[in-house]
Amino acid sequence: MERFKLPIGIQSFKKIRTGGYAYVDKTRFIQSLVDNGSYYFLSRPRRFGKSLLLDTIDYAFSGKKEYFLDLYLNTPEASWDFSSVYPVVRISLGQRINRNSDELGEYLTHILSLEAERYNVAYDRSLSPGFQLDLLIKNLYATYQMPVVVLIDEYDKPILDAIEDSETTRILRDELKSFYGILKDLDPYLKFVLLTGVSKFSKTGIFSGLNNLDDITLDPRYSAICGYTHEDLEQVFSEYLIGFNSEEIREWYNGYSWSGQTVYNPFDILMLFSKKMFRSYWFETGTPSFLIRLWQKNPRFPGDFDGLIAGEDLLGSFDVDNIRVETLLFQAGYLTIKEWTSDPVRGFQCTLGYPNIEVRTSLNLLFCQSLSGFSVSGMRNLLFEVLEKKDGEGLKEFFHSFFASISYEWYRKNHLSSFEGYYASIMYTIFASLGYHVIAEDTTNKGRIDLTVITAQAAWIFEFKVKRDESHGEKSPLEQIKRKGYSEKYKAKGLKIWEIGIVFDPKTRNIIQWDQRSD
Repeated sequence: MERFKLPIGIQSFKKIRTGGYAYVDKTRFIQSLVDNGSYYFLSRPRRFGKSLLLDTIDYAFSGKKEYFLDLYLNTPEASWDFSSVYPVVRISLGQRINRNSDELGEYLTHILSLEAERYNVAYDRSLSPGFQLDLLIKNLYATYQMPVVVLIDEYDKPILDAIEDSETTRILRDELKSFYGILKDLDPYLKFVLLTGVSKFSKTGIFSGLNNLDDITLDPRYSAICGYTHEDLEQVFSEYLIGFNSEEIREWYNGYSWSGQTVYNPFDILMLFSKKMFRSYWFETGTPSFLIRLWQKNPRFPGDFDGLIAGEDLLGSFDVDNIRVETLLFQAGYLTIKEWTSDPVRGFQCTLGYPNIEVRTSLNLLFCQSLSGFSVSGMRNLLFEVLEKKDGEGLKEFFHSFFASISYEWYRKNHLSSFEGYYASIMYTIFASLGYHVIAEDTTNKGRIDLTVITAQAAWIFEFKVKRDESHGEKSPLEQIKRKGYSEKYKAKGLKIWEIGIVFDPKTRNIIQWDQRSD
């Protein structure tokens, strides 16, 4: 039997179902959405299958039963009525960049006019886009005597495209607020509405006029509505798994969670099975340049992001007037929910962290290059060799050389070196970029280790001091490691222990004291 083809880059439900491509059945989620409501919003990072989900919903409401053979929606348990055919309005804002309100209005008019032509209903291009949508839906309802389904993909892209131009962003936000707000008073004419995008804007933003949406972004029932679960890999892609270590795939690409079941990014998995090599496929398709620039303006120790405590105020609102790096990291998929609680007093609380090796290594590599001002790819390979050899002297030489490689001009033109934790941030990010288990503020029963790096055969324990910090009570950071017995935490694990105390001097911009010992 010929195995299914890999649907790399394919967002057409029909093409996948008729072209011999592998398809992960998400129709159980569609049935659940229809059974439990009518108006929904879903935020997921790019390349997680949102467009394919909307196309699948379109075919279901359009009564195209022949494409659902062997899928859940075509089972007696689902009881989907394919004989009921609904008009479906499709709006995707991902096809072009709109630089101002006029271009956005022109774009919306173009999309809606095509929908009107597709259904052969009356349409008036002279109206504003919101009133065009209002007229289109009412005419579809009158013509087909059925309520209308509205599916909006990448609802936020016009704003995200202009995110660094605050004035244009506000103008486009207000335009879209007016456009989407029209839907609220069209309830008698609507069967089902779903908006998807990367970001969720604050209550005072786009959705202030459309406040009847059920946001399922953090609903545990729908955590796997987009993406592949590990069970999906074993059931749908079993033949492609041959020759791979499943645990390595899980560590590299799994871990995305929105308070429920963890999933893989589909693009990563399809590319892995196609190319037969581990690479940062998803991360490389969209370098987060804006996010890095935003972080540079108000830097925070990158180790803080792994284990960050957050509430819904941070996760669920994207305010164009006050953009938070942590919110952007979560909504873009660079941080995910590791664990969560909910109670009547505190409400929803969660712990965020990097989802997997791909994101942890790639993002910290960007942080490291931003902190140092040069590409560190070649030096990473050297660092890896030093660590694998358990070479303490080699590690000392490496970091002396690394800090000496940061140019005077970079220091002169860049304020990053002045933020508290600069030197520790460089150490953390370059270790994390190698994929090792790196723990900042590592808790023991006698205090906290500044940084612990766990390799296959060794535990490296670091304590840092900056020369200007006279409040530090130890003459040498290594003495603090010894006195507090930090290494005891790892002695039972059978690892070689390295204890290293480092003193940085902001004047020389390098290490002035490196003390180490090993067991």
